[in-house]
Amino acid sequence: MKRRHLAAIGLAVYAAGIIAMAPATLVDAGLQRMSQGKLHLVEAHGTLWSGSGQIEIRDPGGRAGVAKSLAWRLQPESLLRGHLVGEVRLDQSGKVFPVILSLSGIELANADISLPASALGLGMPTLAPLGLTGDVLLHIAALSVERTQVRGRATLQWRNAGSVFTPISPLGDYELNFDGDGDGAAVQVLLHTLQGPLQLDGKGSWAIGANPDFFAIALVPPPQLDQLGPLLRLIAVERATGRFELQLK
Repeated sequence: MKRRHLAAIGLAVYAAGIIAMAPATLVDAGLQRMSQGKLHLVEAHGTLWSGSGQIEIRDPGGRAGVAKSLAWRLQPESLLRGHLVGEVRLDQSGKVFPVILSLSGIELANADISLPASALGLGMPTLAPLGLTGDVLLHIAALSVERTQVRGRATLQWRNAGSVFTPISPLGDYELNFDGDGDGAAVQVLLHTLQGPLQLDGKGSWAIGANPDFFAIALVPPPQLDQLGPLLRLIAVERATGRFELQLK
């Protein structure tokens, strides 16, 4: 074997050893860059290949909003196929889901994520002042995120929805369906009501690097209008008695 081949193998082994011992805290830099500062990893333990910590979703001001426990395990041998395969677990009792990292982006599938409803205000700052309550359950059937494109399908349910500004609780259960199986330029979003006195229906789209463009109609039955009207007037325009229009951009 020629000396330059031996040198190359030696350098590769040395680099692999350095990476294998790299601390898990380096994951935080990647998360911040990928999420434009909205995701942070704190209290990290272990290495890049296998570690754990607390993943934080932060508001635009950089303050921590919601934290979840996170654990991961990567397969170094998958680098031979040009990408990095791993497994991730959110919450100690949560199920493991696969993740694929490459130079072009990230892919994941069959992931279930539960969050308090206040997380909706972190993603859409317009909603933050409403003091949203309830539980958000996100199921990602498949997701592929690249530099300028996003593809996949996901469903978000907001259960026992409520707000600190209304005595009616819950307002209902609602579902958002995300469809990014088109050209990858934007994800299409549909909102509908599963049950509850407040009827919400809407649609919109979201593209990487842009704010969501979303339009929704809220219908309030006459018996609940006095109690729900003040809340909806904070974020929506009342076009007719009990009919409100909400535009998020």
